[in-house]
Amino acid sequence: MKCRICGQSASIALRSHKTAFCDTHFITFFEKRVQTTIRRYNLIRGDDRPIVAVSGGKDSLSLWVFLTRMGIAADGIYVDLGIGDYSRVSLEKIKSVADVIGRKVYIFHVPDIFKRDITAVAKALRRAPCSACGMIKRYVMNRVCVEKGYNLLLTGHNLDDEAAALFGNILYWKKEYLWKKDISLDEDEGHLSRKAKPFFLCSEREVAAYAIISGIDYIYEECPFSKGAKTITYKNILGGLEEASPGTKLMFIKGYLKELQEMKQGPARKNFRTDNAAGGYCEVCGYPSGGGMCGYCRTLQKFEIPCTVEFEEYG
Repeated sequence: MKCRICGQSASIALRSHKTAFCDTHFITFFEKRVQTTIRRYNLIRGDDRPIVAVSGGKDSLSLWVFLTRMGIAADGIYVDLGIGDYSRVSLEKIKSVADVIGRKVYIFHVPDIFKRDITAVAKALRRAPCSACGMIKRYVMNRVCVEKGYNLLLTGHNLDDEAAALFGNILYWKKEYLWKKDISLDEDEGHLSRKAKPFFLCSEREVAAYAIISGIDYIYEECPFSKGAKTITYKNILGGLEEASPGTKLMFIKGYLKELQEMKQGPARKNFRTDNAAGGYCEVCGYPSGGGMCGYCRTLQKFEIPCTVEFEEYG
């Protein structure tokens, strides 16, 4: 197997693209593809002040390094859930990358604010840990963006993540969630930052190869609470389809983006939002809420904690 560019021995074959590359030319191929995605969908604009949601995993840290290589200055934000060694090692990896690229990271420690880890928070709320985690992360990251002047929140979601989530929404006909899987969501000025996913069209395998070849030190373990998640099942199903017919996931997601744009322009546009607002604002903090008090403020109230978002700044 030879590299398509230089003819030397290839280190990675990409069946969905019917090609193969050596390490050097794979990095070039990958970065050009992401740059094309950013330009085509207008994900990052000249006057943007972006921040990356980092977890310590390959996707978010690869995105952070990629942006730096492209000359795009972006700080990071991390929510420490207090999950023992997993959270500790994740934070170590994040700080290590922050040191290398010379960027700041905001760190929100769940145990410091809630006086308990995410498991105890979820139990008290009678919610699954992933549900409680998502609620806290969305609120904290958005609030840091708004209050610190970052108008764009970038996440490392890859093709496999998005295809699995879309598959689940279609499988159960969750039509109200379809618009949320778009490659970007507009801002709600003063309340919500814009959101975008530059790795939207890159497979998990491609991102992993980029991280490994680039020497990015990331945490290999998955979150302990991801075990048994439906999205893992969906990924395995789609992985089987991809094995039988390379390029299936990419066609699935590209087709979705095309259809979504057409639906937004047609009679069904009233069913789709182009922003990421919840429709109302919290009566306590003023940030987006489905009605009355937002989930974050309700959680603090339950634990008799003042409504606050305190974070550590590193770098």
